[in-house]
Amino acid sequence: MAKRDYYEILGVSKSASKDEIKKAYRKLALKYHPDKNKGDKASEDKFKEASEAYHVLSDNKRKTNYDQFGHAAFEGGGNQGFGNFDFGSSFSDIFEDFFGEDVFGGGRRSSRRASNRGNDLRYDVTISMEEAFSGLNKKVNYNTYKKCSRCSGQGSEPGSKPITCNYCNGRGKVRSNQGFFTIQQTCPECSGYGETINNPCKQCRGNGKTQTKESVSVKIPKGVDDGTRIRVSGKGEAGSKGGSTGDLYLFISVDNHSIFKRSDEHLYFELPITFADAALGTSVEVPSIDGGKAKIKIPAGTQHGKQLRLRGKGMPLLRGNGFGDLYIKIITDVPVSLSSKQKELLEEFRKIENEKSSPIIKSFFEKAKKFWKNS
Repeated sequence: MAKRDYYEILGVSKSASKDEIKKAYRKLALKYHPDKNKGDKASEDKFKEASEAYHVLSDNKRKTNYDQFGHAAFEGGGNQGFGNFDFGSSFSDIFEDFFGEDVFGGGRRSSRRASNRGNDLRYDVTISMEEAFSGLNKKVNYNTYKKCSRCSGQGSEPGSKPITCNYCNGRGKVRSNQGFFTIQQTCPECSGYGETINNPCKQCRGNGKTQTKESVSVKIPKGVDDGTRIRVSGKGEAGSKGGSTGDLYLFISVDNHSIFKRSDEHLYFELPITFADAALGTSVEVPSIDGGKAKIKIPAGTQHGKQLRLRGKGMPLLRGNGFGDLYIKIITDVPVSLSSKQKELLEEFRKIENEKSSPIIKSFFEKAKKFWKNS
């Protein structure tokens, strides 16, 4: 039977990019994979057919030859053909990008020691904004697993050693044939360690680690913000079978402040002043996050909502030198309960104001009159 066109098999055009070819093949490979269609000869044939097409079209040189000469480019025992294609080894290269290196044999083998690394631990720390400003040393007490002192983390009783796993012959992996290719999986007997323990340690029962309480002093730098994460290397759980120790992560939470609000390195607060101070101007001492005071001048005629800035009075920069700024929003406090004297003075003030006629107020009502007239 004549072979089908490779582009037709994958459902792509001759101008298709490598990514489009790869995407089309992946879709077919997942659909007709023998593991999903066990005993289905038709699916196996389609799987082989799609893999053959991908093998040719995914390589620039093979694709060029195919575009020029068709299937004849790979006939006659040439080295470029699919007839010499090794399903057992080459498929592992094709599938490595799709399914990961633990599925098919022949891929790269990861380090057992790296896979035996201990767990990372999380510890939540809540600090005040003042502590975030100045930084501090924080003592952290937590539960963890440390290397067993009796067996030095090996899991076997002192004087005895783990033995090579008979099931996988120490490889930590086992292979099984599925049709024309080989599947590689973690050994179920030794869980990938390649060794088994016949005489487990009496203290850790073969785990190689025991639960204990740990205490560590951590420096929390100036300028940390809510959500900052600090890593303390090597202070997590001990690894297994010689694996490295995990890390401890501190997640910082900064409490809300009674005066200041924060945005990145800048601080904000609202300053209430009287109507008279806003109109006549004044000087006011305001708090700063370092516990000190700063004097600001409020100009005469300051409007409600105006924002003043004090440079360098914010939070320290976490990465780098310098400080943020402090922004002060002016809130004009309009009196609610007035004495008769206050009312008398304000009435007099209102008469003067009406005679003077504020340009801002006058402009607004002129616009309003035009609006009403045109409505």
